[in-house]
Amino acid sequence: MTLQFLVGAVVSGINIMIHAMVTVGAIGIARSAGLRHTAWPRLHLMAVMVATATALMIAHTLEILVWSLAYRIFRVAPAGSDLIYFAFVNYTTLGYGDITPVEAWRLTGPMTAMNGILMFGWSTAVLFEVLRKTLEHLAAIAAPDFSSEDRD
Repeated sequence: MTLQFLVGAVVSGINIMIHAMVTVGAIGIARSAGLRHTAWPRLHLMAVMVATATALMIAHTLEILVWSLAYRIFRVAPAGSDLIYFAFVNYTTLGYGDITPVEAWRLTGPMTAMNGILMFGWSTAVLFEVLRKTLEHLAAIAAPDFSSEDRD
């Protein structure tokens, strides 16, 4: 059981680092894109949000691949299992149950799910902050169709 917690903690730590790097990059890009003057502020806002969401989805996919690599290294699932699918099901807390971990690694599923919930919550906070900051900027530059009420 100790090894399961150790592996889960290490993989979760790696995923937190991945998410931190992508978050810092996404916020930096969104901030610089948000500071531009634009003739089409609504289209600009949509582009910033789509780019941010895409970057975060790429981060989640990388994090799932890290889990599937750990599953492979430690032989968490029965031989012949689709480990990427298994990691996706656990990370997203979907929990189909069509693939189950081997007895000695039963805690990795819940640990993967716990990590996924944390990362999805973090992503939600990032998306909200990017939206808030972009709306704030568009109101500050008096972009057409945007006012200080849009920030509330």
